[in-house]
Amino acid sequence: MSSSAETAAAAVDESARARRLTVIAVLGFASGLPLALSGGALQAWFTTSGVSLKAIGWATLIGQAYVFKPLWAPLIDRYALPLLGRRRGWILACQLACAACLFGMSLYDPSGSMSAIVFLAVLLAVFSATQDIAFDAYRTDVLVTPEQRNWGSALTQAGYRLAMLTSGGLALILADQLGWPLVYQLMAALMLVASIGTLAAPAAAPVSPPRDLLQAVVAPLRAFFTRPAVLAWIALIILYKLADAFSLALSTTFLLRGVGFSQTEVGSVNKFVGLAAGLGGSLLGGWMLMRMRLVPALLIFGIAQALTNLGFAWLTLTGPDLPALVLVVLLDQAIGGMGSTAFGVLVMALCDQRFSATQFALISALAVIGRVYLGPLAATVVEAVGWGPFFVTTVFTAIPGLLMVYVLRSRIAALDVRGA
Repeated sequence: MSSSAETAAAAVDESARARRLTVIAVLGFASGLPLALSGGALQAWFTTSGVSLKAIGWATLIGQAYVFKPLWAPLIDRYALPLLGRRRGWILACQLACAACLFGMSLYDPSGSMSAIVFLAVLLAVFSATQDIAFDAYRTDVLVTPEQRNWGSALTQAGYRLAMLTSGGLALILADQLGWPLVYQLMAALMLVASIGTLAAPAAAPVSPPRDLLQAVVAPLRAFFTRPAVLAWIALIILYKLADAFSLALSTTFLLRGVGFSQTEVGSVNKFVGLAAGLGGSLLGGWMLMRMRLVPALLIFGIAQALTNLGFAWLTLTGPDLPALVLVVLLDQAIGGMGSTAFGVLVMALCDQRFSATQFALISALAVIGRVYLGPLAATVVEAVGWGPFFVTTVFTAIPGLLMVYVLRSRIAALDVRGA
C-alpha cells in the first residue's frame, strides 16, 4: 500500500474512532440524566416541599430497578426492536419513555400527590435502568481493546457526570427560579435532544444472539457464576463503591437541611465546580490508566474516594461556608470520576460479548446495591449519631472493597493484560 493510501486509511480509522468515542460520551449523558431526577433532584423537591426525613429516606428505594435490571436484561440480549438493531433500538425506545415519565412527574405536587410522583419515578427508574442495560452492552460490544475501554470508560463517566450535574446541580438552580415542575419539563426536552446521539451511533459488529430466551438467561449466568473465585468477584463489585454510596445516600438533604446551604448555592457549586472536577477526574482517570495498571489504579483511587468523605464531616463544623463547600465538592467529584473510570474498565473486561447486556446488567446491579438500599439505614444512623460522626464512619466502609481488590489482584492483572 502506498504512503498516501496508508495516510488516507489512517485518517478514516481516526475519524471512525473519534465518532465512536463522541457517541459514547453523548450516550453516557443520556444514560446519566434520569438518575438524579429519580434520586437527588427528587430528594431536593421533596425536601423543599416539607416531606419528612423518614419519608425521604424511604423514597430512596425508588431506584430499585437499577438492582433488579438483570431480571429483564436477557430480553435485551435475545430480542432486537425493529429499528436501529440489537442495541440502539432499545436505547432509543427507553430514552423516549424516560422523557414521557419526566413530563408526567411535572404535572403533580409532592404535598398533595406524592404517590403519583413516586409511581412515575419508579417507571422512570425502570426505563432508565433498561437504557443502561442496552447502552452498557453497546459500549462493551464496540470497545474491544484495552485502549478503547480506557477512553470509552472515561468518556462514559464524563458524559454521565455532566448529565448528573445538569439534572442535579443545574436543576436545583433552575428550581429556585422556575419551580420544580418546569425543571422536569425542561429535563424531558433535554432527554429528547440527547436521543439524537442514538440515531447517530455506529452499529456494533454483528454478534449472534442467544438462540432462545432460555439460553439468554442461563448461558450468561453460567458463564459468570462458574468463573473462578466468583464469590470474591461479587464481593468486590458490591463493596468497592460502598463508602461513596453511604456518603451520597442523603447528601442533598445534608447540604440543604443539615448544613443550611440554599438550593442555589448547592446547585451552583455542583454545576460549576462539580462539573469541571467530575469531567476532569474522569478524563484524568482514563489518561492515568494508559500509564498504570488497573490494580494499583483501583487501590489508589478507592482509598482517595473514601478519604473525601471526611470533607462532608468537615462541613458540619464550618457551617454554610461556600468556599468550604467548593473545596469538598471539587475533591469528591474529581476523585470519584477517577475511581468510576477505573471500575468501569474492570466491568467491561469482565463481560462476555455474547451476553454483554445480561452480564453487564448483573455486575452493575450488584455495584449499585449500596446506593439503592442504604438510604433508610443512613437516615437511621444520622438520627442516632448526627451528620458528622456518620460521615467519619463511612470512610471505614471502604476497607472491605479495597481488601477484595488486593485478594483478586492477580486475576485483575490478567484481565488487564488480555483485555478479555
